[in-house]
Amino acid sequence: MSAGPGRLRQNQIYRAGVLGRRPAVPTDFTELERQARKASSAKAWAYVAGGAGLGRTMRNNREAFDRWAIVPRMLGGAAERDLSRDLLGTRLPAPILLAPVGAGQLVDRDSDLHTARAAAATGIPYVFTNQGGTPMEQTAAAMGDTPRWFQLYWSTDEGLVDSLIQRAEAIGAGALVITLDTTVLGWRPQDLNLGSLPFAQGLGIGQYTSDPRFRELVDARPASTGPRPQVTLAAIRSLLSIVRNHPGSFWANLRSPRPRASVETFLDIYSNPRLSWDHIATVRDRTRLPVVLKGILHPDDARRAFELGVDAVVVSNHGGRQVDGAIASLDALVRVREAVGPEPAVLMDSGIRSGADVFTALALGADAVLLGRPYMYGLAIAGQRGVEQVITDIVAELDLTMALTGVSDLAGITRELLDDRTARPR
Repeated sequence: MSAGPGRLRQNQIYRAGVLGRRPAVPTDFTELERQARKASSAKAWAYVAGGAGLGRTMRNNREAFDRWAIVPRMLGGAAERDLSRDLLGTRLPAPILLAPVGAGQLVDRDSDLHTARAAAATGIPYVFTNQGGTPMEQTAAAMGDTPRWFQLYWSTDEGLVDSLIQRAEAIGAGALVITLDTTVLGWRPQDLNLGSLPFAQGLGIGQYTSDPRFRELVDARPASTGPRPQVTLAAIRSLLSIVRNHPGSFWANLRSPRPRASVETFLDIYSNPRLSWDHIATVRDRTRLPVVLKGILHPDDARRAFELGVDAVVVSNHGGRQVDGAIASLDALVRVREAVGPEPAVLMDSGIRSGADVFTALALGADAVLLGRPYMYGLAIAGQRGVEQVITDIVAELDLTMALTGVSDLAGITRELLDDRTARPR
């Protein structure tokens, strides 16, 4: 009889405890967050942990989970659990994918590679970020045969859109995840108070500087005729960051105008504020990959997405980083699932902090969830090993929650196992 990932992880920790060893990364989210903040720079913490405006959407995300209570059932005989799921042709060992998190270089210079290797070690698919510091080809090589998807931010240059899609196909991406909710950046006070935009310092643009179409755009850019920038210590540091993160020799880059031109080109074409359903309607003719739309919150948008032939949607408010006071992703998930019915593939992110949260999201209609901040916190504390441990711990808790609620497979995680605390008579 298999012990399952939950008991295996517990046994590993407790056996190490006999020798006086504790987990490298905390197993509870509160302490994980505290230690990650301690390990991060001010700019890294602002970018990864910060939210839009007053942070109300981030609070909404957590309060939505708190409104639902799990109701365990006894004597279910769930001695063995199957956490696997097939999704868009991708085999998931657990209903979890690693979400695309941009500008991870703020946390660790090789964040994309650390995350990819952790994904490979655990078998959990990784959605490559369009805003990574490492070209997707190198990240894919670090994963071996482990499934990977690719996130696309729709640029204002259609040629670049096509080039990124073609590269995603070439690296064996299992799906194209088009992020809809970042056509402009939200109002993020934590970053604004520091004057910190990582892309302006050459961080998180590795997919662009490695792209042939993007390099054509840089080459075609006219020489700057504006006033020379003011020379300050901060400006020098920014220039060194741009040079250090641009492909090629540091010293050659230092003498070249190209690194700075690349940043300026990126800032000109990044994302497309005119993105519309007409753009999405062209995707089927541009790729053979399954298409996933990320950032759906309204049932009508979900219906329209499936009418256009997309393969899945991700119900997401971008972790509370775009619109302050937006609906919680979990609440939106309930409405979207009710609107589209049981068949279409619906994923969810924003607010997932534990295996019990994964259980709740599945019970309310998600086929799988995307994990974001928790694994980035693990990265901040212990690099690749930290990401691996966060993944392992969340999968372990999901497995144990299933065992303790009498559920032997994901199909058994239903809404009947939840209690809506807000529906109780007062």
